[in-house]
Amino acid sequence: MNTDGRDLLAQGRVSTRLPAQDLERARRFYAEKLGLEPVEERPGGLLYRCASGEFQLFRSEEASPGTFTQMSWRVDDIDAVVSELKRRGVVFEEFELTSVYGGGRTVDGIAEVEGNFPSTGARADRGAWFRDSEGNMLAIGQPVV
Repeated sequence: MNTDGRDLLAQGRVSTRLPAQDLERARRFYAEKLGLEPVEERPGGLLYRCASGEFQLFRSEEASPGTFTQMSWRVDDIDAVVSELKRRGVVFEEFELTSVYGGGRTVDGIAEVEGNFPSTGARADRGAWFRDSEGNMLAIGQPVV
């Protein structure tokens, strides 16, 4: 560990926390629409694991604003994933991208977002956004090489 503290969190695993006003409604959404089951639960919380990451739903009195992406999944075939989730009843957002993201708009729920971090080896991302039962904005992304 660096003694000046700059790397205190660099070795820590990142985990997302999402609010849920109705934890049972959220559990049903994640199971029925996304095919995810919690791996653990405690009073007021559900823990999910996906590949190398995890997220928790926690009971909250406050509603999520859902005005920005709160969590996303990176997938190999966004068209197949979006198609299957639509079949399960997930509704994808349709909107105009701001100039920060190169402009354009979603088509059938999917947008191509120009630019990417150089370390990814991709030139862009294809992305799709939807809200869970609690109003949290979730996303699916696929790199474009």
